[in-house]
Amino acid sequence: MYEGEIPGGDLAGGFDMQATVESGQSYLWDRADGRMFEDDHAWGADAWYHTVLPASFTPSNEPAVLRARWTGDALEWESSSPNAPDLLTHLLRLDDDLDAIVARTPADPLLDRAYDTYRGMRLVRDPPFPCLISFICSAQMRVERIHGMQTRLAKAYGDTVAFDGETYHAFPTPEQLAAATESELRELALGYRAPYVQRTAEMVATGEATPEEALDTEYEEARDSLTRFVGVGDKVADCVLLFSLGYLEAVPLDTWIQTAIEEYYPDCDRGSYRETSRAIRAQFGGEYAGYAQTYVFFHLRTGGE
Repeated sequence: MYEGEIPGGDLAGGFDMQATVESGQSYLWDRADGRMFEDDHAWGADAWYHTVLPASFTPSNEPAVLRARWTGDALEWESSSPNAPDLLTHLLRLDDDLDAIVARTPADPLLDRAYDTYRGMRLVRDPPFPCLISFICSAQMRVERIHGMQTRLAKAYGDTVAFDGETYHAFPTPEQLAAATESELRELALGYRAPYVQRTAEMVATGEATPEEALDTEYEEARDSLTRFVGVGDKVADCVLLFSLGYLEAVPLDTWIQTAIEEYYPDCDRGSYRETSRAIRAQFGGEYAGYAQTYVFFHLRTGGE
């Protein structure tokens, strides 16, 4: 086992592990105490979290277990990979300068309250295929149920990884998930999302389309590229762009952001998704609008005003 820590002093703007992985950005982490998404006011805890990276995402080309917790002074980690510091930096965007990002966000009372409450929350950079499947499953679902679906998929179809006397499950590869039948996926409580998941996995497994093809294209073109996948509309595409592919200007127009627009930014409601998206991105400062969106989303979802 490899272990170590990343000093908090190296993280510009601080860090909050719980807010980062329990804010509805990612459904690929879990807590050792089994309390993932149990607390609506999820920030500041020092619990141990773990995730399993797919082989395609690691230098060794083998699945890697990452365990980490924030102590208040440092990010402690344990892993099956010696590359854990680099992997954690990538996944949790520890290389982002939060102070600089907040400074470049327009002055706004709602944003100021959200940043003050959850300072240290970072965006995530999930592996593209698991992120895509997670958000296909997210429609009309609470965060704990979305997380449960991903956990069941990993246990049913993913590779097992033995680490430190425990057994972990990697998220299924496109090939593993494409081999599942719709009825089998429905048995895992995916409901009407089952055929979307199966067909999208098939598209990626056969090379018909991959989420990575959106990279290195302009933002709106990238969003259009992702909507080729079954079950992916503009909102899900924006989630994948923001929480996996690094398009920090993306603003998914989910229920909470629609509420924010209605109550705080009514002039941004332009009728269509595309035009409203352009308006709220400008309201949130453009380049880092996705950071602003995530703070506002979490602030409102946890009862902030």
